[in-house]
Amino acid sequence: MKKIYITRKIPEERIQPFSEKYAIEMWPHEHQPIDQDTLNRKIAEADGLLTLLTDPVNEETLSSASNLKVIANLAVGFDNIDITAAKKRNIIVTNTPNVLTETTADLTFALLLSTARRIVEAQKFVEEGKWENWSPYLLAGSDIYQKTIGIVGMGRIGEAVAKRAAGFGMKILYHNRSRKERAEKQLGVRYVEFDELLKTSDFVVCLVPFTPKTKRMFGAKAFHMMKQSAIFINVSRGQNVDEHALYHALVNGEIKGCGLDVFEQEPIKKDHPLLQLDQVVCLPHIGSASIATRTTMIDLCLENIDFVLSGLSPKTPV
Repeated sequence: MKKIYITRKIPEERIQPFSEKYAIEMWPHEHQPIDQDTLNRKIAEADGLLTLLTDPVNEETLSSASNLKVIANLAVGFDNIDITAAKKRNIIVTNTPNVLTETTADLTFALLLSTARRIVEAQKFVEEGKWENWSPYLLAGSDIYQKTIGIVGMGRIGEAVAKRAAGFGMKILYHNRSRKERAEKQLGVRYVEFDELLKTSDFVVCLVPFTPKTKRMFGAKAFHMMKQSAIFINVSRGQNVDEHALYHALVNGEIKGCGLDVFEQEPIKKDHPLLQLDQVVCLPHIGSASIATRTTMIDLCLENIDFVLSGLSPKTPV
């Protein structure tokens, strides 16, 4: 019987349809990541691996994977996996595109709204007993309606965010490695160069994948070019942002605020510098975290593994 190993505890009912066909074992913890030694040992026995974006599957790990045929990554991104090393060993890598687009776009816009209208700051204000009276500018935030949003990365999620922005009557700019004329016609978005987007947008949203070219693309120079009233949102990868530069841009008033779902090093600690600033909203990488979407992602991973181990082509190969 072929073996599948899962690097994080998932609901038993998701596994049950495959349990008669495969010997399935999983890491027994939901919130604690698998250690590298255990991963290396388990991967040596596995025919299929279901893994998370936080689990590094590198050359060293794959060197012991003599039976492994498929790695199913529970994410759209796959920068945790050494694709070259996998390809060299004829190991198929899959991800979970499409199924999390709308959920992540919802979270992106929720982060934009909560940062602009100071929702988290207002919650703390009430909890700490500071609300003693009303005043005209008490916790006054930024308007979203009819403002300009600049979307960096016009993929599926970028387009979904643009649709939501249109509902707020926003002017929508975008920058991408290639023009998306279909999106321009259907969504009314306008392509601009990166520098122009930074200079003219009231909200700058980062939705690019992590690559060597995008690494720290949002650094001191980028933040300096943005409006002092601008708000920066990142729901892509933490490595796309220089957090040291972002912190100084906020402290020095170069930009007004930011909302982050991802960080350079995750998880962050409670003494992280950005957490000390009132104008920052930080989330624990929950872009696709609705119950329905995460369940669909898990099912897609298991289906991809089943297809490959049954001699079929996977649904969503990288």
